[in-house]
Amino acid sequence: MDCKYRIESYYSLFKILSGEKLRLFTFLMIKHFILIQIMKFIQATENDIPLIQNLARRSWEKAYADILSVEQMEYMLSEMYSETEIKKHLLNPDYHYYLIQNDDLSYDGFIGYEHNYEENSTKLHRIYLVPESKGKGLGKSALQFLNQKVSENGNHRIILNVNKNNAARNFYESQGYRVYDEAFLTSGTDLLWMIT
Repeated sequence: MDCKYRIESYYSLFKILSGEKLRLFTFLMIKHFILIQIMKFIQATENDIPLIQNLARRSWEKAYADILSVEQMEYMLSEMYSETEIKKHLLNPDYHYYLIQNDDLSYDGFIGYEHNYEENSTKLHRIYLVPESKGKGLGKSALQFLNQKVSENGNHRIILNVNKNNAARNFYESQGYRVYDEAFLTSGTDLLWMIT
């Protein structure tokens, strides 16, 4: 959706609201536009691999503390976020990492996705925010950013998988994703496949 159309849509909605609903709408729109202005998505390079590894570790230690054992978490981080693995992703022209940077130039997290994972489909492989950055609308903004990139690429849907017991499932469902399959891995992990 381009900016002119978005502003016209907001203005139309603004005209029909009153009282408390108008104040809430105004607050949310201001918050939304401020967040967009202070948040940047910066395409990652090989030089950013240590930062990606650090952000993944910080996020995982909170997100998976009640789901994975310390040993499982260490194994998965060492496999999925090794320098070799991330370099392999960065060499794939369809695979992209973007760092999420805030207004003080620190990093809140990252997103990793792959266009053409399946026909007409982009796979969201990873979206992680450090614990202190959750609840600020960054995850929603990151998915909006992904929607834009998917559209620019010509894919028509986004797929992802999430641990069945991870709170992220609720977040994805709140953003319009739905479960379309389930898998049980030999590591003892229940994964859900979700789609937009």
